[in-house]
Amino acid sequence: MTGLEPFGARLRRAMDERGPLCVGIDPHASLLAEWGLGDDVDGLERFSRTVVEAVAGRVAVLKPQSAFFERFGSRGVAVLETTVREAREAGALVVMDAKRGDIGSTMAAYAEAFLHQDAPLFSDALTVSPYLGYGSLSPAVALARESGAGLFVLALTSNPEGGEVQHAVRADGRTVGATVLGHLALENAGEEPLGSFGAVVGATLGDLSSYDLDMGGPILAPGIGAQGATPADLPAVFGRAVRNVVPNVSRGVLRHGPDTVALRDAAERFADDIRAALTSG
Repeated sequence: MTGLEPFGARLRRAMDERGPLCVGIDPHASLLAEWGLGDDVDGLERFSRTVVEAVAGRVAVLKPQSAFFERFGSRGVAVLETTVREAREAGALVVMDAKRGDIGSTMAAYAEAFLHQDAPLFSDALTVSPYLGYGSLSPAVALARESGAGLFVLALTSNPEGGEVQHAVRADGRTVGATVLGHLALENAGEEPLGSFGAVVGATLGDLSSYDLDMGGPILAPGIGAQGATPADLPAVFGRAVRNVVPNVSRGVLRHGPDTVALRDAAERFADDIRAALTSG
C-alpha cells in the first residue's frame, strides 16, 4: 500500500487554505424531522448528500458520526460510504467519528475498516478511545502511519461524565488525560508542519492551563454552538495550542438545512468568527 501524504500535513494545508472549521454530519432523528425528512434511509441519504453539497468544497473537515448511519443497518452504512467518498472528492478531509477502542486483533480490524486505503469507509482520520490503555491503539497507529491517515484520541472530552476518568490522578501524579496527551506528543515528535495524531479536547472545558495541549498534533474541539462554547472562547481554552485547533460545529450549522445556501452561509459565518477569534487571540 502506497501511503498518502501524512494526514497532519494535509490537514495543516487545508486549515491554512480553508480555515480550521470542522462541520459534523450528525443525522439525528430530530434533525431529520426538522428538515421535513423521514427517519429512514431515504431521509438519511438526502440529509447527508445535502450537507456534502453545501459545504464539502468550502470547509477543511467534515465529520460524519458513524452511529447515526449504523442505526439503519447495511443500507445506512452504504449511505455512509457514499458520504465519505463524495466529501473527499469535493476536497474536504473526512474524520470518521466512530470512537473505536479495543485490543489486539479486534482493534486491528477496526483500523482496517476505517484506515486502510482500500476499505469502503476509508477516512482521513478516525476518532478512537484509549481507555483500554493507550497501547491498545497500536494497530490503529501503525496502519494510520502506513496509509497516511490520522487519529483523534479522546483525551479531555466535553461530556460531564468524562472527568471521573480523564481527571483521575495516576500513581505518578499525572492525570489520565495528561498521560494521553503525553503519548500523543511522542507520536508527533519531529513531525512538521503538524503531526497526524491528535486529541479530542472539549471547547466547553474552560481553563486547561494545567494541561500541556501543545503536543505537536491537531486538537479536535467539539462544543462550539449548541453545547455552549463560542469561537471567542477558543484562545482562552487552548492557549498557545490554539493554532492547531479544529473547532467542530454540528447542530449550529445543520439546523439551517435543508436549504443549501443557508447551510453554506451558516458554515461561513462560523468560519469567519473562528478566524477572527484566532487572529485576535
